[in-house]
Amino acid sequence: KKVIDIVSQPYPLEGSRCVIGVSVGIAIAPYDGVTSEELVRGADLALYAAKGGGRGQFRFYSTDLHNEAERRRRIEEDLRDALGREQISLAYQPLVSTVDNSVVALEAVMRWDHPELGSISPALFIPVAEESNLIGQLGEWALRRACEDAAQWPGNVKVSVNVSPAQFANENLPTVVTQALAHSGLAPELLELELTESIFLT
Repeated sequence: KKVIDIVSQPYPLEGSRCVIGVSVGIAIAPYDGVTSEELVRGADLALYAAKGGGRGQFRFYSTDLHNEAERRRRIEEDLRDALGREQISLAYQPLVSTVDNSVVALEAVMRWDHPELGSISPALFIPVAEESNLIGQLGEWALRRACEDAAQWPGNVKVSVNVSPAQFANENLPTVVTQALAHSGLAPELLELELTESIFLT
């Protein structure tokens, strides 16, 4: 904590005030490893956990971090094949008007039915997809499938599709949306793109 406090002090730089953020991962020999490779790997996992906890944090290595890293690695590897194996599907949650209790839209939510791990929550696999650059492929598939499904619904119920920060930053997003609408025949006014607050934070 003392190291973090010292390094995080503001620095004068060409008349401006510069602040450097610090995160620290800690591994201790011989408990967390004996070789330099083991210790660096442990410290790196602890650093990853520290960064995940917010600015100016430190974390010690633990076997839980190793187990979590292995689980994330497996999820990333299996997620690469999940679309092709038709393990990913969309479920729809109704958005209801409080004025007259009518369903005004259905929000598309991704579901992953893993053959061995069972149902995996989007809260778990979406962050992995974002970090491994798989979110573009997943997001484009979800948009196309949601438009195809909504085009078959009776009435004028809208479909709402989440857009990740990575998708939103991609200059091809308008083309992807246009193609999904054209392919499905869905009226454009029946598609809503839902932007997460993280887009505006970054």
